[in-house]
Amino acid sequence: MVVIILVGLGLILSSKAFWRVFFPFPYQDMVFTEAVRNNVDPFLVAAIIKTESNFNSGAESAMGARGIMQIMPETGSWAAGKMDLKGFKPGDLYKTETNIKIGCWYLRNLNEEFKGNKILVVAAYNGGRGNVRGWLEKEQWSGEHATVDQIPFTETRKYVKKVLKNYSWYRYLYQKD
Repeated sequence: MVVIILVGLGLILSSKAFWRVFFPFPYQDMVFTEAVRNNVDPFLVAAIIKTESNFNSGAESAMGARGIMQIMPETGSWAAGKMDLKGFKPGDLYKTETNIKIGCWYLRNLNEEFKGNKILVVAAYNGGRGNVRGWLEKEQWSGEHATVDQIPFTETRKYVKKVLKNYSWYRYLYQKD
């Protein structure tokens, strides 16, 4: 009887459907559309959303970051200007589609600056591109996965680790074979 229970438990825990409960992917079509448009990895976008807001479009951080991808109003206004989004207001960051559109564009912008290095992109998304550039220039951090523990900001260090963990889960659970 114990063997049957253990086998059943093993089957449940190895089921993608089981783990998708803990790693949902709402707005998947919207994320894929904007990720493809901006040449960014949709599973990285999902991992960032999971980490930032757990897919809560009404989220607001203590620092004032808004929406599903937790974009600061200043960053949103700057990006909207670069993207030529007419009539953008900071309150629009609570609109899921607008937030994902700006968030994916911003990730593309970081991706271009950091030459596709996902670790640097994620660190810059959280800790700021200027800080990441400074860490690299001062050789405080190499920007490599193996040296994530050397990221000077504790919050950014934990954030990068969490996003990378979530990224692995989203790729495993949702990537088509």
